Order: sequence, then structure tokens, then C-alpha cells
Amino acid sequence: MRISMIGSGYVGLVSGACFADFGHDVTCVDKDAGKIDALLAGRMPIYEPGLDQLVATNVAAGRLSFTTDIAAGVADADAVFIAVGTPSRRGDGHADLSYVYAAAEEIAQAATGPLVVVNKSTVPVGTGDRVETILRDTRGDVAFAVVSNPEFLREGAAIGDFKRPDRIVLGTDDARAMDVMREVYRPLYLNESPIMFTGRRTAELIKYAANAFLATKITFINEMADLCEAVGADVQDVARGIGLDNRIGRKFLHAGPGYGGSCFPKDTLALLKTAEDYDAPVRIVEAVVKANDSRKRAMGRKVIAAMGGEARGKTVAVLGLTFKPNTDDMRDAPAISIVQALTDAGVTVRAFDPEGMEAARGLMPDITYCSDAYDAAAGADAVVIVTEWDAFRALDLSRLAAAVAVPVLVDLRNVYDRAEAEKAGFAYSSIGR
Repeated sequence: MRISMIGSGYVGLVSGACFADFGHDVTCVDKDAGKIDALLAGRMPIYEPGLDQLVATNVAAGRLSFTTDIAAGVADADAVFIAVGTPSRRGDGHADLSYVYAAAEEIAQAATGPLVVVNKSTVPVGTGDRVETILRDTRGDVAFAVVSNPEFLREGAAIGDFKRPDRIVLGTDDARAMDVMREVYRPLYLNESPIMFTGRRTAELIKYAANAFLATKITFINEMADLCEAVGADVQDVARGIGLDNRIGRKFLHAGPGYGGSCFPKDTLALLKTAEDYDAPVRIVEAVVKANDSRKRAMGRKVIAAMGGEARGKTVAVLGLTFKPNTDDMRDAPAISIVQALTDAGVTVRAFDPEGMEAARGLMPDITYCSDAYDAAAGADAVVIVTEWDAFRALDLSRLAAAVAVPVLVDLRNVYDRAEAEKAGFAYSSIGR
């Protein structure tokens, strides 16, 4: 199959490289000439474990190419995927669909024959209808079929998620489109990955509903963590006790400083806006959004409390800036709110992250970026673990304690055992324990 991927960001690049690895001929298109030049030179625009090697292998095999020329990318394609950004629209929280609609118009202009157009971008209910209208209004002489195919990729584990998915959701009732999509995903179907055909609007809603439900699980266990601290219980045991119930499941029950990233914050907000538009309020999701925003701000206060309530003039070492490990993504990372709360209180922040510091500098230019965890801890009045990178799971706590001015360790990911930290000399604070 000949596949064109419009957008070479996180979703487009990972999806395109994986499709190429299945044996399809894939062209990734992007308007950002700098990004395409970097990809042609073998440099990845994002950090994702294993992606550089996957791209290099398939480029060398002639199955994966990159271009800024959408006409060349779309020519003779069997399926064209739209994988552009849908950020929250400034001012009202709705998903900004301008990139999706612009891509649809350009695809129509470049089409050379009957074409299946696949929405891979996360979009609100009804977007596929609008894309279909744009395609047909732009090129009435071409037969288009529009499919919704939401992605369910976790940053840091995206290649595995793509190649071993829990399910493949395809929203279409067009027979030709169904045949094309079955062939596109045939390698996964042979591995018995379930393919689920639905209506297009249903597929669009599945993506938002899935992310909202996962965000709800995270927020629920975070609130249970607060209750555990108040009553003297252990949130990790609570999470295990409820997670062993198959009706609940153990995933996404890890207490921490709140969810962030490229998906949950914007998708929960977009779902709220869709619900408002259709006069069908989703009160639980509304509460989740509010609770998570409050939690991220509260984590800064938790750090200050661990230092005895006095912050001005003190120094805090922040370990981990990205919203999760194994990514360089800083979008809506809890670290941003935590650092802001600390600096507002007069704290000097020294930080280290294995992959996220370049992106963080543009968001937090006034903090000091360090070479490693021990460098960040030098002379600090507290050390805070914000992101659970592997590099922070096996720190030499005695060495860390020797580096600081005051041995206070605030573990917002429950990486360490209290007895272990206290043995090293730290006053230890964690989440829900």
C-alpha cells in the first residue's frame, strides 16, 4: 500500500515509521522545512525510545521518505492520513481544527484519483463530516471516503503501542474504505489485534472518552492519596487492593502530582466543550479537570511545607521536568506549575531532566539547569522528585544527602521507601503514605 502521512510530529512520525516497518511505502509530509531537513539527515524532532533506529532502517530500505511537497506526497496514494496538531484553541478551550481543515483542502487539491482520507488527529465529534464536506467542495470530481482512526499511543512506549495495540478503531461505513483500512492494518490483524469498525462519530468520541476515563482514574487515586495522608493509610496498598479487582484494573492508579502531557489536558477540555455544544454536560469530567489543575498548584505548597513553611531565599533541586519519563514533552507538565509556585514564593530552582531541558528552557528560562541530579542538589534546601525517570530510581541517597545544605527529600512519585531515605539522613515526604 502507498500511504501518505500529513504531519510529521509525534503521531505522524511514529505511525509513518511503523507502517513502513509493516512493508508499506510511506511518505511523511510536513510544512516545516527545518523538521524535514532534520529527518532527511537522520535527526529526530522528538525523543521516543527506538524511533531513530526504526526510521533509519525503513529509510535505508526505501519504504519511508520525507518531503514538504504535499502534491508529491499524496500522488498515487491509497490512503492519506491527517496527523496534524489539534491544540486547545486560545481563549475558549475548543480544539483548534484549523490545521486539520487546511490539510483536508490541500489533500483535495493534490488528489490524483479516488482516495481514502483518514483522520488520525484527535478531533471532536463531527470533524469527519466537515472534512468530507471540504474535500468534496474542493474537488467534486474525485471520490473521497473519510475514516476516523484515533491513535492510542503512549509517549515513551509509542512504537510498542502501535505494533501491539489493544484495539484498532476505524470509523467508517464506506465499503471501499473498509477494504483499504483492512489492508493497511493487515499485519496487525494477522497478529489478532482486534479491529473495531464503528460509525465515524462514534470513533471520534471513543478517543475522547478513553482519555477522559484514564484522566479520571489518575485524579481519583490522587484524591485517595490526600485522604490516605489525612487518615494514616497507604495509597499504594489502596491502589493495589482496588486494582486487583478485574473490574477496576491496576493501570493508571499511581498517585502523583497530577496528569499532564499532550493529550489528557486538551482532550478532557475539548470533551467538555463538545458536551456544552450539545447540551449534554459531563459533570465527572468537569470535576476531574478542576481537581487536576488544583493538584498541580498544590504540589508547590507541599514542597514548601516540607521545608518548614519558609521558602524565601531557599534553593530547591527539581529532578524531572517532563510530564512523564521517556519523552522530552513539556506540554502541561506538572513541573511547570510546581516551579512557578516555588519561584513565586522566592525559591531559587536548580533542575535536571535527562531529555526535557531544551524544551523546558523556553518555558522556564529563569531557573538553573544542571548536569545531573547531584549537581542540581548541590547546596539545596530540598530535593523534589517530579518525574520518575529510571535515572532517579537508583540514586545514591547518601551522596545526594551529602550534596545538599538541608536533607529534605520530597518524593512526588513514591519512588523511594521511607526507611531507605531516612537511613541516608533525609527528612522524607511522599504522596499518600
